Amino acid sequence: MSSTFGTLFRVTTFGESHGKAVGAIVDGCPANLELTEKDIQPQLTRRRPGQSALTTPRDEADAVTILSGTENGKTLGTPIGLSVNNRDQRPGDYSEMDVVPRPSHADYTYLMKYGNKASSGGGRSSARETIGRVAAGAIAEKWLKTRFGDVSIVAYVSSVNAIEAPAGAAEGLTRELVDATPVRCPDEETAKKMIAAIEEARDAKDSLGGTVTCICRGLPAGLGEPVFDKLEAKLAHAMLSLPATKGFEIGSGFAGTHLHGSQHNDAFVQKGDRLGTVTNYSGGVQGGISNGEPIVFRIAIKPVATIGLAQETVDLDGKAVTLEAKGRHDPCVLPRAVPIVEAMAALVLADAALQQEYRIR
Repeated sequence: MSSTFGTLFRVTTFGESHGKAVGAIVDGCPANLELTEKDIQPQLTRRRPGQSALTTPRDEADAVTILSGTENGKTLGTPIGLSVNNRDQRPGDYSEMDVVPRPSHADYTYLMKYGNKASSGGGRSSARETIGRVAAGAIAEKWLKTRFGDVSIVAYVSSVNAIEAPAGAAEGLTRELVDATPVRCPDEETAKKMIAAIEEARDAKDSLGGTVTCICRGLPAGLGEPVFDKLEAKLAHAMLSLPATKGFEIGSGFAGTHLHGSQHNDAFVQKGDRLGTVTNYSGGVQGGISNGEPIVFRIAIKPVATIGLAQETVDLDGKAVTLEAKGRHDPCVLPRAVPIVEAMAALVLADAALQQEYRIR
C-alpha cells in the first residue's frame, strides 16, 4: 500500500478509522524548528468531527501527541512521530456492511485488491486517515512561515451542490473569515443557502458534494520540478489522493478553455522588487514552476457515499438487498475538508521549497 507522500519532506500515515489510533511519521523536517503539540492541534481541531450539526456526531477530541523527533520544543531533524487516539469507536455500526459493499464506497475495491478489508468504517479508505495528513501539514506550514515569512494557505468551501460562492468571496480571505460560518464559506449569504441545503439533505438521510478553493500566498517564484513533478502535478496528486475527491483544476481551469489567448495571457508588470502579473489565469504556476503570484486551485468533492437513505444493491454473493447504512456520517464533508486541503497544499509546497533550496546551494 502506498502510504508515503513527498520527496524530501516525507509523510507516512498509519491507522484505521476504528482502530486504536491514527497518525503519521514525518521524515525530512529540518532541525531546530520550534514545535510542540500546540502548533499542530488547531488544524486538527478544525478537522475534527462533531463541530456542528452539519457534521458527523462522532465525538473525538483528536488530541495529538508528539512521540519522537523533538526535544526541548525543537525538532531534532529525526523522524517526528505523531499519534491521535481513537476514542469514540463503534465498529458494531458496520456489521451489516461486512457482506454488503456500500454503493460508491471503497469496500468492494479494497476487498478485490487485498482479499481482505477493515471490518468497520472503511479502514484506511475512511476520511479519518487524513488526521495524520493534517498533523503533518501543520508542521510543513510552520516551516514554510519560518522560512519565507508571511505565507498564507487558506481554503474555503466555494460551492455546495449547485450553490456557488461569488468570485469576490476570496477577497481579504483569512481562516478567521472562513471559520465564521459552520459551512466554512466566507460569503455570509451564500453560506446560509449552503447550510439550508445540507440540513435538508441530512434530514432526508442523503448527502451533498461541492468544491473547495485554496489560495496560497507569500511563496517565492521557482518552486516545482519539471517535467514530471511540475508544481500543479504534485498539487493534483496530493488533492486527488484525498477521500471523495473527483476533480482538480488550477487557475482558470476548464473555464479558461473558453477564452482566446489574448484574453487568457497573464501580462507581466513590475511589482516592487520583482516581476508579477496583471491577471492570474495561470493560478500562480507557469511551466510547472511557481511565479510568485497566489497559487489558486479548486477540488471537486463528491457526495458522501455512506447514507442512511435506503438503496437497492446486492451483497457479495450477488443477492439483492436493501441497504440503509448505519453509523455516524457527514451529510457533506466540505466544511471538514478545508483544513485537509490546506494541509496537503503545505506538504507539497514545503517539499518543493526544500528541493529548490538544495538545488541552489
